[in-house]
Amino acid sequence: MSEKQELITKMLEMQKKFMDFEHEKGVDMEDYFVAEEGHLLQGFRQEYMDLANKLVDLAHAEKGSHR
Repeated sequence: MSEKQELITKMLEMQKKFMDFEHEKGVDMEDYFVAEEGHLLQGFRQEYMDLANKLVDLAHAEKGSHR
C-alpha cells in the first residue's frame, strides 16, 4: 500500500471514530480543542491536521508542484 493510501486509510478510520463518538456522546467544543488527558479527542485535531498536511505535501510532490 502506498504512503498516500495509508494516510487516507488512517484519516478515514479517525473520521469514523470521531463520528461514532459524536453520535454516542456528543462533542463539546472544549473537548475538541483542549481535551483532558486520556480523552478520546486528546490530540485528535492536531494529529488529523498533520496527516492531512502530509497528504497534501505528497500529492504536490507527485505532481511536481508546491504550495
